[in-house]
Amino acid sequence: MSDLPLPDLPEIPFLDLLPRIQDMPGTPAQYAVALPLLAALLAFALGRLSARAAAWLVVTSSLLTLAATGWQLYGVSNDQVDGRRTSSTIDALPLGELEVPLGLVATELTAVIAITVALVALIIQVFARWYLWYDPRYRQFAATVALFTSAMMLVVHSGDLILTLIGWEVMGWCSYLLIGHLSAKAGARRAAGKALLVTRVADIGFVLGVIALAAGAGSTSIETVVAHWETRPGAGLTVAMLLLITGIAGKSALIPFQDWLPDAMEGPTPASALIHAATMVAAGTVVLAQLFALLQASDTARITLALLASVTTLVAALLAFAQPDLKRLLAWSTVSQVALMLAALTAIPLGQGPDTAVLHLISHAVFKALLFLTLGWLSVLTGGTLVAYAVSGVRRYGAVRRPLGMGLLALAGVPPLVGFVSKELILAAAEQGVQTATGGPALVVLAAVGAGTPLTAAYCMRAWLILNRPLSIGHPPRRGDERLDDFFSEPAVVQEAAGTEEAEAAISTSARVGVTTLALLTLLGGVLPFTGLFDIESVLEVNLPLLVTSLLLMLAAALAVVVAARGVRTRDAAARLPAALSLSAERGMGADTAYLMLVARPTLALARGITWLDREILDGYVRGGGYAAGLLGRGGDRWSPVRPTGALALVLTGVLVLAGLGWVVT
Repeated sequence: MSDLPLPDLPEIPFLDLLPRIQDMPGTPAQYAVALPLLAALLAFALGRLSARAAAWLVVTSSLLTLAATGWQLYGVSNDQVDGRRTSSTIDALPLGELEVPLGLVATELTAVIAITVALVALIIQVFARWYLWYDPRYRQFAATVALFTSAMMLVVHSGDLILTLIGWEVMGWCSYLLIGHLSAKAGARRAAGKALLVTRVADIGFVLGVIALAAGAGSTSIETVVAHWETRPGAGLTVAMLLLITGIAGKSALIPFQDWLPDAMEGPTPASALIHAATMVAAGTVVLAQLFALLQASDTARITLALLASVTTLVAALLAFAQPDLKRLLAWSTVSQVALMLAALTAIPLGQGPDTAVLHLISHAVFKALLFLTLGWLSVLTGGTLVAYAVSGVRRYGAVRRPLGMGLLALAGVPPLVGFVSKELILAAAEQGVQTATGGPALVVLAAVGAGTPLTAAYCMRAWLILNRPLSIGHPPRRGDERLDDFFSEPAVVQEAAGTEEAEAAISTSARVGVTTLALLTLLGGVLPFTGLFDIESVLEVNLPLLVTSLLLMLAAALAVVVAARGVRTRDAAARLPAALSLSAERGMGADTAYLMLVARPTLALARGITWLDREILDGYVRGGGYAAGLLGRGGDRWSPVRPTGALALVLTGVLVLAGLGWVVT
């Protein structure tokens, strides 16, 4: 058989197919926005669509969206002109002197972001089909995820501030639906309402900032807006950028808007992965990357954002360490890492692009999606993500050991994983920024990153020690029947699974492939800076002393956690903290109380005061006028020589006479 000649197989020119695909009608940017939007509309409209059919619909659209973004990256990367492609949505709006082109723009940077969003969204849709297998509202969940993806794609490809605003607001409403998906739980309803209110209040600033930028430039085109304001720095630009930063701080959970994001953990794990990894909380970084020249032109805006982001990075890392729930630990780590992205934008030296911050956005999207989905897989097996239930999780279920370990190592910034590379590039950019004349923000960021790196390593080591606790110490408790109340959407058939083989059997093959894909990207994603897709050559030079110092600080923090965890039954180093401090950290250091005292109660008091003013003062004048008219009427009735009934009869008679005369004359 081995001597038989092999048949000649036709050569398949795979790469030659891409230029042919480009002859199709429409552009990749249009498909990237339209495909998930169409899937969402169909899933919402077809009320009798089965869960299986809905899954096929959204997964197929996600695959096509990923193909469209891949096609777009290929086309833009091979564009020999300017690496920039534009396309339209609908016709420009006729708004008088204001130009509203409503166009889409694709560059190498936006193409890489888009393919990351598409890949993460696809894996989440596949994972959600397994995770929400028994959920009767799976169809609505899948449709909302598709709509969320479309809105993020619109923000990524937007060449117009109006389109950015539309995508921005749609994501806010989708987050409300996803966080409150388990609407039978009071906690989910409260968290959804809190997220909506906090982000809506912050969005007032975002809308006003968009209006200010567009009004000054006479156009909503981002290219025109940047060209206009870049040459006119001053108070107007500063106010507009500060208003935009206010809205971005709300979506990105910067202080003082930070508390809604950890509470959003009440939603299903796939929703948490979507919101935290590649969509809403990262949208602010995308918007500022598109307006990066304006951020660099306003020193006040840069310093303000640098201070907010740097403080948030440190505070969130501290709070992450003290959380009794591993899912909330990941939530606070997201607050810290997103703040790091925004801080990186302020630290980049003048004249360079936002590529360093965007690289960390992509890096974070990959390893944070991996962490959330793997932790969701583990929560199905253990019954929850509280330390009491997740302890020894990777010992009992070996299938989750490697992906969880890789995710935590990447989050901590351990070489050579993708998180290490993106964080070190931020440090290098901040170091260069400090050496420039306008290096104030960079100095703040450098200090924050230097202090935040060991803190991140500390809470990652704490999580690993909990998950990897030896079984010989004692078997952790299992959640009782209340599990059905809190996690009724998880597959009940795997509640009693144990061991590596059972853990692998508990998850569907497609969902496991998605987790494995994210793990491989986390492991190999460190090569991204060397692909030529990012303009970061100026920060690729390794500062060996800075690198060694950073790694030593991480190692020292990790060893300190190991020492602190000794003697604790759960191997939880946070158990050494005072109970009052742990409880305060779990509650966000009193952020809810601050919201009530500084915002909610004054607003309610003002509303009650206005109601009293309206009822007792304004309505009093109206009632007084009516009462006075009644008194005058009664006085006139008493003193009038002619009774009202006779007067009325005379008037009616006069009207009839006049009508008759008019008829005769005509």
